[in-house]
Amino acid sequence: MHRVFDMYDAIVIRLMRQNWMLPTFARLVFAAVLMVYFLNSGLTKLGNGFGGILNPSAGAYIQIWPKAFEAVGYDSSALSSFHHAVVIAGTMAEFLLPALIVLGLFTRLAAIGMIGFVFLQSATDIYGHGQLDALGRWFDHIPDGTILDQRALWLLLLSVLFVKGAGPLSLDKVLVARRT
Repeated sequence: MHRVFDMYDAIVIRLMRQNWMLPTFARLVFAAVLMVYFLNSGLTKLGNGFGGILNPSAGAYIQIWPKAFEAVGYDSSALSSFHHAVVIAGTMAEFLLPALIVLGLFTRLAAIGMIGFVFLQSATDIYGHGQLDALGRWFDHIPDGTILDQRALWLLLLSVLFVKGAGPLSLDKVLVARRT
């Protein structure tokens, strides 16, 4: 039995030395699972033409400010400049933050930005869109609650990137190497 524990300890020690593995796999999983989700969501918010990001579509206001947009009769020009700024910033974040994470550039900042984004997205879904049925429950036998279950896993993934960084296969690593 002592030999089994020695083998186990040897494996664990080797794994603990693999600092590249967790952040690299976290970025890979983010790219495979969440990047396209956020990019597609951002695309639904773009207005027409080249400057579409600065002139968001009605869908952007419906998604981000559902109650405020309804209150002004779905006329985005009746919303405040604050509403417009939040929609533009949110749309830009959906493109920029996932790209930074996948490239491994300013990964910790992008990850904390995405964590904030997921919290705001969840609050908007619950309170703005009234999706209490999508909330789900923890510690039940059904792991498919869109908000509590899925987004908790998203936040765990993003927390790994915030704490561990991007790993060795990243532009962050290149920037650190150039500075030192």
